[in-house]
Amino acid sequence: GIHSGDSACSLPPYTLSKALQDEMRRQATLMAKALKVVGLMNTQFAIQGEGENAVVYVLEVNPRASRTVPFVSKATGQPLAKIAARCMAGQKLAQQKGVRGEVIPPYFSIKEAVFPFNKFPGVDPILGPEMRSIGEVIGAGRSFREAMLKSQLGAGSRLPTKGTVCITVKNGDKARAVVVARDLHARGFQLVATRGTAAAIADGGVPVKAVNKV
Repeated sequence: GIHSGDSACSLPPYTLSKALQDEMRRQATLMAKALKVVGLMNTQFAIQGEGENAVVYVLEVNPRASRTVPFVSKATGQPLAKIAARCMAGQKLAQQKGVRGEVIPPYFSIKEAVFPFNKFPGVDPILGPEMRSIGEVIGAGRSFREAMLKSQLGAGSRLPTKGTVCITVKNGDKARAVVVARDLHARGFQLVATRGTAAAIADGGVPVKAVNKV
């Protein structure tokens, strides 16, 4: 797996359906009440499948803040750590000025991890269970695309305009990878891909060179 500290996240969620979001809210609320948590609680979910067949699994629950609390606080304008500390000291939410229900902003905020690869040539860029990021940035925009672009620019990512692109995806993403490959080829990029992905791209009529998976 990849460490959660190296992940990017979007608020509001971009790919999760309203039904799945409501189901996770329901489960988190039931667990918080059953565990009698006052303050912050960190819950990690995993979703298997898509659409009506999707199943929500609880990976872990911790009676503490998570690394996303500062991000969510900035994105919603709600100082969650301060609000939670007041609750732990005995002050109810209704007694705290300006605190209301869940805040869903009318814009997208994306948290992106910052990695040291650009500053330290030769460092292995392959991610794993050990956290590699050295910081975080936030990109905000009226659309998901705008927020994503700003987050990448803030993290120091500069999209190249020429060169070679390596593509490798799981079987379920191969059809979408062909579309991406076609766009990249039209923009003048050379393409290489691992054998299974290369076969799908070649079948889609896009020139590609197969390389070994390392």
